[in-house]
Amino acid sequence: MADPEPGLDRPDRPAAQGWDALWPAGVPRRGRLRVRALTNLRWVAIAGQTIAVLVVAYGLKLPTPVAACFALIALSAWLNVLVSLATSGQRLATDNEAAAHIAFDILQLSALLYLTGGIINPFSLLLIGPATLAAATLPLRQTVLLALLAIAACIFLAITALPLPSPDAEPFDPPLLNRAGAVMARVLGISFTAAYAWYAAQEAARMELALDTAHTVLAREQRLSALGALAAAAAHELGTPLATISIVAKEMGRNTPEGPLREDTDLLIAQAQRCRDILQRLTRAPEAGDAVHERMSLLQVVQEAIAPHASRPDVRVEAVVSGAHGEMAPEIWRLPEVLHALTAFVENAVDFARSEILVSARFDARHVAIEVRDDGPGFAPEVLVKLGEPYVTSRPGAEAMRSGHVGMGLGFFIAKTLLERTGANVDFRNGRHGGAVITARWRREAIEAPALPDPFGDASGFEAPQNDATV
Repeated sequence: MADPEPGLDRPDRPAAQGWDALWPAGVPRRGRLRVRALTNLRWVAIAGQTIAVLVVAYGLKLPTPVAACFALIALSAWLNVLVSLATSGQRLATDNEAAAHIAFDILQLSALLYLTGGIINPFSLLLIGPATLAAATLPLRQTVLLALLAIAACIFLAITALPLPSPDAEPFDPPLLNRAGAVMARVLGISFTAAYAWYAAQEAARMELALDTAHTVLAREQRLSALGALAAAAAHELGTPLATISIVAKEMGRNTPEGPLREDTDLLIAQAQRCRDILQRLTRAPEAGDAVHERMSLLQVVQEAIAPHASRPDVRVEAVVSGAHGEMAPEIWRLPEVLHALTAFVENAVDFARSEILVSARFDARHVAIEVRDDGPGFAPEVLVKLGEPYVTSRPGAEAMRSGHVGMGLGFFIAKTLLERTGANVDFRNGRHGGAVITARWRREAIEAPALPDPFGDASGFEAPQNDATV
């Protein structure tokens, strides 16, 4: 494995992520419409259609089939009334139900356009609206069917329709080329707008699932971190009954003659004292100097990150701590987010490394950086350019991985999210001599724990190694 580059890394490209083998597969959740939303949108369309017919027929005094138009508008209004009476507006519509509503809107609008000029009616652009709504809220199958329905309506309206209302004696009848252009414009508008809406909705749903998963992982890690406080509370509650047991046992011991019962009493007293000692350790608050559970050295950080794989026979995993000359190695707060993310990075490196993995922690007067480097093939170019997105993975399958994990591309997303919550800048790249390199870099004050006073009078804190340390 190539020697790590000297000094702290300065990320020169956007951070990225894209691996997962720790969390169960999920399904992105697309937005669903309430029945009330569908009926409200239809009421808006009814109002717009009514105003348009009134303005054209009575404001501009153009020849318009008013009775037929208002019959179609009334049909939409009756449907809204029936739906409102038959079901709760707060209920979420099923996919098929929403598709049926949108299909009705397309057909009703198409019928109105048929009565008022067909495809050359400027309002034929409104056929894009229902298709876009379907793309943003429905699965791909229903979206494609509704888009095809809107496209078919455009083609039909270009072939046959009643004349466009016109103030001239003769109806407006543009050339065939103009009609073909209008059809093409509507078809392309429906296709591209629906495609854009569907892609945006899909990405939003995937991102929502990824963030939900990250929040779930973080909440789990925080619950684990809170177990210490829970243990302290339990120890406080157990203190009184344990003290009572100890007093009663001592009284029994004084009144018990020598023999097996006296030996049992002495054992009970000793065990009660041991329990009290344990409870005293548990009830120590972090501000009282709980260096074991609340803070850790950089060497402990990298040791915990590699611990699950330190004894693997097929991959050598090493940890190194180094720093600027004359600088004292900082102690950092024990952050479950950091440990979880680094463990995930090492897990990924184990699956792709050829023979070696190096986890190095480096520090200077201003920064702390932890790097995970392997000697594997590195990130593929087509994966590296998309590593900023969730659901990016290049894992071939569980049978090809040392860990046996099959990821859905959320691991790097979650790990990066957790690290950034601690103030880290995360960089994913390929090393100069091959292999993947992942670097998390903090300002020292972001994660450094204040030095504890030395019980023997030295206030400089725990002594940390100033030379390189290797595990």
